Amino acid sequence: MPPATTPRVEVRVLGRFEVAVDGHAVDPAGFARRDVAHLVKLLALVPSHRLHREQVIDALWPDAAPEAVANRLHKAAHFVRRATGSPDAIVLEGDTVALFPHAELTVDALAFEEAARRVASVRHPAMAEAAIEAALAGYAGDLLPFDLYEDWTSAQRQRLRLLHRDLLLRAGRFEQLVAIDPTDEDAHVAIMRARLEAGDRSGALRQYDLLARTLETEFGLGPSAEARALRERALDRRAAPVPTRVSPSLAAEPISQQVSFCTAPDGVRLAYATSGTGPPLVKASNWLTHVDFDWTSPVWRHMWQALSREHTLVRYDERGCGLSDWDVDVESFALDAWVRDLETVVDDLGLERFPLLGISQGGPIAITYAARHPERVSHVIVLGTCARASWARATEEQRRELAALGELMKVSWGSEESGFRQVYDARFLPDGPLDTWRAFDELQRRSTSSRNAYRLWRAFGSLDCTAEARQLDVPTLVLHVTGDRVWPFSEAEELHSMVAGSRLVPLPGRNHILQADEPAFAVFMEEVERFLAE
Repeated sequence: MPPATTPRVEVRVLGRFEVAVDGHAVDPAGFARRDVAHLVKLLALVPSHRLHREQVIDALWPDAAPEAVANRLHKAAHFVRRATGSPDAIVLEGDTVALFPHAELTVDALAFEEAARRVASVRHPAMAEAAIEAALAGYAGDLLPFDLYEDWTSAQRQRLRLLHRDLLLRAGRFEQLVAIDPTDEDAHVAIMRARLEAGDRSGALRQYDLLARTLETEFGLGPSAEARALRERALDRRAAPVPTRVSPSLAAEPISQQVSFCTAPDGVRLAYATSGTGPPLVKASNWLTHVDFDWTSPVWRHMWQALSREHTLVRYDERGCGLSDWDVDVESFALDAWVRDLETVVDDLGLERFPLLGISQGGPIAITYAARHPERVSHVIVLGTCARASWARATEEQRRELAALGELMKVSWGSEESGFRQVYDARFLPDGPLDTWRAFDELQRRSTSSRNAYRLWRAFGSLDCTAEARQLDVPTLVLHVTGDRVWPFSEAEELHSMVAGSRLVPLPGRNHILQADEPAFAVFMEEVERFLAE
């Protein structure tokens, strides 16, 4: 029965974890048990503050024995009620678990997210500035900083970080951006520009040196052309002053990419990024993506920037990784769901006709989408892919090797163990230097959890688009490295034979992921631009 009066409950999960009921903080000792605290945190982060029992169990106790989880749920609910002094703190009704269903419940993370998204709808400059500052005031720190390795926190933590960073950029707080992320080149460039505007040439040069050292240490890369141009201007005392910007908010305009969100038909939230200008080029998602982190990672940065020079490049994170929702039904890791995700992104952008790029596991997704929607796809480009994944035709020995690799993945995900890199990373980047292997490890670790990585890897092993490839009636370019260790060149030859009128281009080398300094990357870019111009 609902209480006679409506209690006010506040849950804080940004920077710390606290619960207050009617203005009185709950003793933290009441949440000392891990299950108790996690049950409250999990339900607090859901806008409705209620979940199906199976969703709670899958998030909090995925590996527990079935006979034990019901007891753990009931015990956790009991201790939440006791800690808060409220019999309605956790309500178990039917198959639903609800947090304070009869209270006025506010959660700081959800309030911040709503305030950040509301900023975009404010048009008046003064009101927009006030809205930005109000939203920033609500961000007290990262989401649940002491629960970094819980799968159910990762995607939302990254999403909130991205919103916070965007607000700082809009507010012109570039020093704070660099403090949070020393590799944020846009912020470094903005600081250099501001110092040049103020006549502080030496300060601009110091900032450039800091940027150069950071990028070299973290990624093995040098600063962008824009940063180098500002450095030259700082060194040239005869140069005209840097044009002054009208307001700090204008400094956000040159941002390299914009990240947005949309929702698939089954409720999974998807993140996508757009960069560059010109006609669209859509890339189907593949293993593994993080639209924010891989924009600056040396593993992919050169490709995304090159493709953005002449096109508006669209990339998105598949379900289960990056900034898209991580907590998804394992059954939805399948070709039909991945194609629907692609449909969702291009529909959200309102794209009517566009070329489609599929890299690695993204190839079957691109081919399937194009076969189902030929009226919307002008060209299909696939790189390093196949018509059907190797598991379907693997020998018994190969199956044992794949199974062993899967087990190694589950226990060594994202670690610095050399054995894991030697077995796994060397398939993708056999000619890559050690620094690139480390960057690939970091990209994978940030992109998803060990559980989702294993699920995605198993699902990718059953990809099959042979029927769609044979019916495809769209101009198609097939590119493949001759020494590819993920899928042999014979896979490209088979796919080429299936797609009528397709063109096959062999690329020199062994790297599955093309690197900026190898000849294959230059050939790839030339062939893609020539094909799209036809």
